[in-house]
Amino acid sequence: MLVGTKSVVRAMPIGAELQPDGGAHFRVFAPRPKTIVLVVDDEEHGLAEEPGGYRSAFVPSATAGSRYGYRLDGEARILPDPASRFQPDGPHGLSAIVDPAAYAWRDGSWGGVRREDRHVVYEMHVGVFTSEGTWRAAIEQLHLLKDVGISVIEMMPVAEFSGRFGWGYDGVSMFAPTRLYGGPDDLRAFVDAAHGLGLGVILDVVYNHFGPDGNFLPCFADSYLTDRYDNEWGDAIDFDGPHAAPTREFVRENAAYWVREFHFDGLRLDATQQIFDASKRNIVAELTAAAREAGQGRHVFVVAENEPQDAKLVRPEENGGDGVDAVWNEDFHHTAHVTLTGRNEAYYSDYTGASRELLGCIRHGFLYQGQRSAWQSKPRGAPALDIDPIQRVLFLENHDQVANSGFGKRLVGIADPARLRAMTAVLLLAPGTAMLFQGQEFASTTPFLYFADHKGELGAMVAKGRREFLTQFPSITSIATDEPGAPETFRRCVIDWSQRETNGWAVRLHRDLISLRRGDPVFADPATRIDGATLSTDALLVRCFGATEERLLIVNFGHPLVPRIWPEPLLAPPAGRDWRLMWSSEHPDYGGDGAVSPLAEDGSWQFPGRLAVVMESVAVERPPATEKTAKKKKAEESGPKESATKESGPAR
Repeated sequence: MLVGTKSVVRAMPIGAELQPDGGAHFRVFAPRPKTIVLVVDDEEHGLAEEPGGYRSAFVPSATAGSRYGYRLDGEARILPDPASRFQPDGPHGLSAIVDPAAYAWRDGSWGGVRREDRHVVYEMHVGVFTSEGTWRAAIEQLHLLKDVGISVIEMMPVAEFSGRFGWGYDGVSMFAPTRLYGGPDDLRAFVDAAHGLGLGVILDVVYNHFGPDGNFLPCFADSYLTDRYDNEWGDAIDFDGPHAAPTREFVRENAAYWVREFHFDGLRLDATQQIFDASKRNIVAELTAAAREAGQGRHVFVVAENEPQDAKLVRPEENGGDGVDAVWNEDFHHTAHVTLTGRNEAYYSDYTGASRELLGCIRHGFLYQGQRSAWQSKPRGAPALDIDPIQRVLFLENHDQVANSGFGKRLVGIADPARLRAMTAVLLLAPGTAMLFQGQEFASTTPFLYFADHKGELGAMVAKGRREFLTQFPSITSIATDEPGAPETFRRCVIDWSQRETNGWAVRLHRDLISLRRGDPVFADPATRIDGATLSTDALLVRCFGATEERLLIVNFGHPLVPRIWPEPLLAPPAGRDWRLMWSSEHPDYGGDGAVSPLAEDGSWQFPGRLAVVMESVAVERPPATEKTAKKKKAEESGPKESATKESGPAR
């Protein structure tokens, strides 16, 4: 870009950027105000008008750390830059110039996150991950995630928002990492340290709405928002209106920015069903492509949350899709939750928790692929039988679902321990991408509640809205919920890491299962073929056909099954091989009563209750021949041959 006689170097089309020869260049999309003044370190500067509503200026005296903002139409207040890279005093304060090149990265050999790998994702809220609630403090815990087998961290939103605490989904300064967890270089250090341990990091981003407090975008342009669509959280972002190009640029550049300047390995896109775009190329596809390009050869992993679980998101663009890598499987969570808790109220009412539902998720991904949802009174989902299992993210807990219990209770405090161990085996051994919620790997009982530090009328409205949302759950409507704006609510959610020592059984359970998931030649191979069958309403089996070996995952959440006969072909061992117990959720190391094989010595099956086992296929072991049997065999070999038509008995 050429400004006057000076050549300007820019990574993004908007924001403040330091120049190689000193000074900084500022560019903002601001067609709405009649006049606009740039204020840098208390000095005012005029801006040159550019085509399309953009305005820009070069300030020779600006340096890293300079505070700046824009005064619109002569108003006394100075507004922050819509593309600010840092807000030291929060979203209502002045912006600060950041030098993204000042941090010395050490991850030059890091290759990113490939979709094909058997990842275990770990959802994290930095503010309650440690007692300090900072990126620097979180670095100290990363080796514990590596130890248990986590491969990718999914960081909940960090774009600047108002207040002292919050979930992060009300972000307003979309390019500024929140000052609550440290400075921008602290976030870089976190990602760098994770890469050094072999951990990927993806960032949860919100492109379906802007937060209600501190969003100054409408002061600069009228085209960011629209009332043409009904959005759950206020005005929808305008991606397809006649003047939507700068808005699309804003979001597209934001997606690329996190990958380019912070080395994030990808993004998790929040509530994509609330991203409305009738354009020929959906903004989801556009920002996904931009993020991948920003990776500059590193693998960039993009995940979508989508309530109807639309498979279009993960299909390639050339096939009419959006090119996302994976989508959350809410169906798996919901049916598993009913299995474990027996509660099928509200949106759980579309599920029974029967074994056929779990098996349906394992074999076919989403349960609802266009059928009518009784809870929603309309069809839900779309055909998705063609998508790869690895493109579905399976989980038993996440931030929403834990908080929606009304008390923020974790499954370890709700479910039967033996059944929870068995369901954990399903989660971590099933095909697909697995996800844990922070602390789940050591059976944390720390609640995760809804917290948001909004003041005054807004705070009261948020608290009222939360109470009204929970009325869909009859079991908790009569009980007062924790106030979202109370500091005590936030502090109650800080993880107690001492439980990792006291709950060593849970660490061992997750570590061993993840080791099987990522190290076993059958479970780790993406080419492994699976089949399955239900054994009862509460029991199922999954047979995994590897290249040279096979595995059986047998799970029974109910009472013991001791059938007289069991004519199920998937229980038959491979030719010349037999089944042998490989792993059991009832091993004493996990707090169980002892590992018992469901296969008796006489070849009959019995399925203990509240148990998951893995059976491996092994070569048939024949007892060594005794002297007597050897002489008999020699005599038979020298005698007349038996008829070729005579049937022989089984080898066992």
